[in-house]
Amino acid sequence: MEQKLTTKEEYLKRINVIVEYINNHLDENIDLGMLAEMSGFSPWHFHRIVRAFLGEPVGAFITRVRVETAARLLRYSDLSVQDIAYRVGYDVPSSLSKSFKQFYGISPNGYRNNKNYSIMKPVEVRPDLKLEFEEQVLAPKQVIYVWLTGAYNQLDYCAAWQKLWNYVREENLFAPDVEFLCVYHDDPKVTEQDKLRTSVCLVLPRVGKPKGEVGVKEIPGGKYAIFRYQGPYENLHAVYDTIYAKWIPEKGYKLGDTPGFEKYLNHPDHTAPENLVTEICIPVQ
Repeated sequence: MEQKLTTKEEYLKRINVIVEYINNHLDENIDLGMLAEMSGFSPWHFHRIVRAFLGEPVGAFITRVRVETAARLLRYSDLSVQDIAYRVGYDVPSSLSKSFKQFYGISPNGYRNNKNYSIMKPVEVRPDLKLEFEEQVLAPKQVIYVWLTGAYNQLDYCAAWQKLWNYVREENLFAPDVEFLCVYHDDPKVTEQDKLRTSVCLVLPRVGKPKGEVGVKEIPGGKYAIFRYQGPYENLHAVYDTIYAKWIPEKGYKLGDTPGFEKYLNHPDHTAPENLVTEICIPVQ
């Protein structure tokens, strides 16, 4: 007999659907009425429920994700401000400029042209870090995932993995060669710590249906720049800064439209920190 979901689990399942839709349709007009219908929540309660789970009104969430995505594109791509505005859902660049200045106190062009301007944290480039590099064309990955929100170094990853494994047991989805991934949807340089979003994922040959906190989605395939780093996880912020500030520009890549992910090749409970191996996979063009 299928276990009945709690109200909270059912709500989380619906919130996952909304958040994934927003992430994948930033360049479109996102109608809040359509989101309410998609969620299955009563229009009278939709905004209150979503605000309770996201920590902010859904309209503010959409605006923030758009502006933060624009900030990453301004810093790490050569797209024009006009193209970036269209890509994140603004009809005209002036609308993006207004929102951007409200968030960060500087115009998009000012931010792009002032490489020393730091929205939040300064960049830490470490050429001494040992990174192996290769380019691969990856197939799409089917994953089950749990959303976490908060500072990346303070999340309870163990509890998230446990929820995923419980789902695997309940749905009888055991398989060899399961991959452990995390998708980090936000850049801590431009997003407040308490709003950073993470998908903790297991890659499986087949996946079931969404259930409570556990969602189901596909990580897109395509060309990826893959950087293999050996060392403690606390250095990963510097690894990312070094990749984006040094490696990506030097190799002449343009960033893809989807977030990258981390793949963990050994387990921190059984591996010394200096021997941990992480692959950072970044979609590129």
